Amino acid sequence: MREIWRYLTGLRSSIRSKLMLAMILVASVPVAVVTGMAADTNRKSIEAEVVESNLTNMTWTRLYLSDQFVQLNNLMYSIMINQNLNDYLRYVDQAELSSQYTAQRNLLEGLTASYYSANKNVTAIELYLPDAQKRFVINSDGSNILPQTTSPPEYAELFESGEASVIMPLPGQPGQFKLIRSINRFETRQPYGGIAFTLKWSMLDQALELLNPGTRHTVLIANGSGEVLYHPDGQELSQRMITEAAARAGELGYGRIDGHYVFYDRVEPSDLIMLKLIPDAFINQSAWRTMTNGLIIGAISVIAAIVTAGILAWRLARPITRLARSMQVLNPMKDHPVVPSGRTDEIGLLETKFANLTSRIREHIKNEYSMKLEKQTAELKALQAQINPHFLQNTLQLIGSTLFRSTPAESYAIIRALSQMFRYIIREPNDLATIKEEVEHLRHYLYIQQWRYESRLNSSLHVDDAALACKLPRLTLQPLVENAFVHGLEQQAGSWNLDIRVLYQYPDVLIEVCDNGAGMTESRRSEVLNRMDASHEQMWSTNGRIGLSNVASRLRLHFGDDNRLSIKSRPGAGTTISFRIPAHEEEGEHG
Repeated sequence: MREIWRYLTGLRSSIRSKLMLAMILVASVPVAVVTGMAADTNRKSIEAEVVESNLTNMTWTRLYLSDQFVQLNNLMYSIMINQNLNDYLRYVDQAELSSQYTAQRNLLEGLTASYYSANKNVTAIELYLPDAQKRFVINSDGSNILPQTTSPPEYAELFESGEASVIMPLPGQPGQFKLIRSINRFETRQPYGGIAFTLKWSMLDQALELLNPGTRHTVLIANGSGEVLYHPDGQELSQRMITEAAARAGELGYGRIDGHYVFYDRVEPSDLIMLKLIPDAFINQSAWRTMTNGLIIGAISVIAAIVTAGILAWRLARPITRLARSMQVLNPMKDHPVVPSGRTDEIGLLETKFANLTSRIREHIKNEYSMKLEKQTAELKALQAQINPHFLQNTLQLIGSTLFRSTPAESYAIIRALSQMFRYIIREPNDLATIKEEVEHLRHYLYIQQWRYESRLNSSLHVDDAALACKLPRLTLQPLVENAFVHGLEQQAGSWNLDIRVLYQYPDVLIEVCDNGAGMTESRRSEVLNRMDASHEQMWSTNGRIGLSNVASRLRLHFGDDNRLSIKSRPGAGTTISFRIPAHEEEGEHG
């Protein structure tokens, strides 16, 4: 995410990137919008077509099934109004067995005739007469009369509900169901019997095939309570979806339930409900095909836009980018002239004017820089050519006194330390020095000071080996230590503690000079810091010494304005001066 954000923020500074991004957006956004609109329009068109065609199919299927159930009802009505049934009911309570037998035989013959006149989907016909406590059964095995002292559950349920007819599945026989109709007295409308046809569910298959050609979707038959009665494909469905659809099925219609289009209609006079379920994915697939084709075309368009944008950006934005890079890397002190491309348009004019301008600025800055550098070099040479006269005088006095009270070797060691200091001072001033060389020069200085203040001075020098090869301006450490003696220790009574630390803390080297001298107030510390800032790039000394301002100025000259001297001090507690330099500064890099 960080890289993506960096790239996006970088677009603001690149004409070529902006042009390429604009071309891609111009090509891809309209394609994406048109593709989305086409897919949505296509989906709505397919949805309307699916809804219309399925509602039509539901209507034709309902008419076909209704006609079949009307035929079955007519067959039942023919049995109910048959004279044989009326004769049997009239003679059932008479004492003459011959009359009862004749009426019963005629009734069986009438039922048998009705059975064989029915279509092949009727597998059995039943007639239940509660008053006679008999049930007549006609099927392919023949006719049979069963005594029935109690009402069978299916008839009892029908009589109790008050419905004219009911359809019930047969337990253990999933391929069949019963259509039961009550026989009611004309005067009271009370049931006095029932007729039942055992039917095959396959009688509905031909009609359901009209509703679902090719069996691509789910079609089922349910009752008004949402109980599934016939489900040809046996697919598991949500009961909530079926119940909700059955509750809506007062007339032809459809709805969206649980990610499906559910079409429903009621089959009269059977009170069955037809349901057809089409998943949303069926309609979305066609829209997705259109969207896929659009995305392919869009991808090709985007690729073409990227190629075109690259070519245009290369040819149109190249000179602008080149000019911008020339301005970005412009260094007046380095000889990198801007070469015009020779164009004759506005960009060529800008290149020519910019080349002339940079040439003049470079020449002017080079002259000013050369004059300032010569002045600074002369001042530094003058400083290096001298040494603090007070320090020299005190050192000579020290040598004179040691000639009388010390051995010649000790006197020679002091003279040799002073000689090494002079040799180091008069070297070429333009060179940077390694920390090792600066520390060696500082050791000579401390050796002489230790002889002068042997009873009062306690000094320590700690240098990390990893920092010895790092470079800094020549004569940096010794002036800081000398400043600690002059302004700190020599004004403080008692013992003196002086600690010099050179710590390697990659990517920097930390250098600290700490003393327990007189210290300074906050106002005095601020005054010293302000004076160092005001004396930027000035080479000057204090009483013949290389002062703090000189050291601070040379550090900024070599390492930039971020490399400043830091001063921490408290009155009577001492002062700490510190600064940082790059850990791997090459010689002459900034000089």
